[in-house]
Amino acid sequence: MKDVNLLINNNVNVKKSLELFGDMQTYDELLFEFLNIVDEKISKIKTYKEIGDMANYAILSHSLKSDARTFGFEKLAEIAYQHEMAGKSNDIYFVTEHFNEFMNEASFISNLVKQYFGKTSPMVNNLNQDNNVNNLSNTILVVDDSTIIVSYIEKMLGNEYNVKIANDGQEALNIIKNDSSNIIAMLLDLNMPNVNGYQVLDYFKENNLFKKIPVSIITGEDSKDSINKVFKYPIIDVLSKPFNEARIKEIINKMLNFK
Repeated sequence: MKDVNLLINNNVNVKKSLELFGDMQTYDELLFEFLNIVDEKISKIKTYKEIGDMANYAILSHSLKSDARTFGFEKLAEIAYQHEMAGKSNDIYFVTEHFNEFMNEASFISNLVKQYFGKTSPMVNNLNQDNNVNNLSNTILVVDDSTIIVSYIEKMLGNEYNVKIANDGQEALNIIKNDSSNIIAMLLDLNMPNVNGYQVLDYFKENNLFKKIPVSIITGEDSKDSINKVFKYPIIDVLSKPFNEARIKEIINKMLNFK
């Protein structure tokens, strides 16, 4: 049986996370999704470090940072942020010098979560169950490479809208090019592999799509420069991670009222 004290006693800020999720059931459901992806994410970070691909190293470190902040893993979030910044500045010396600390903390959190659920937890993911059977025509396109973020948004909006997911900018562009008729709004992350959020915004600008599909940004970047840069496009608003249900619905209403 899960005991939240295991997390609390290992310096996990569960209380802060519950300000986002609202209750332990939602926290546990999404934490279990994190458990399913964290080892693969760690493995990819190692690969990008080994081949010297600092651009994708920064993107994956950013993604792990966002997940860690979401669940209250504050030490891992801070370390991942440092590596994100080092990757962006191509500071291979810093990455190499501090890589073991990064991986040790990531592995510690992975093992802690496994212990929390038990090695053979019978828990199943049913977050998308309702959305698989609805026939809602109004579609919100959510573009983010974090399964945690998209699952949370889908859980919040799935009873009112058909939530369509793209895991990077290229997937989003393919969806928009092939069938955008029912898409009434888009939530777009900035830092993604393959095609990033800025490239999607450029495509919207070049093809005059902002009036057809209102766009708001979901991002963990809250620097003044990044905010100023993104508001050069005619977006509706910026949804900073982490966010709660009320903020998501506020953003959606703003986009729909604009349209």
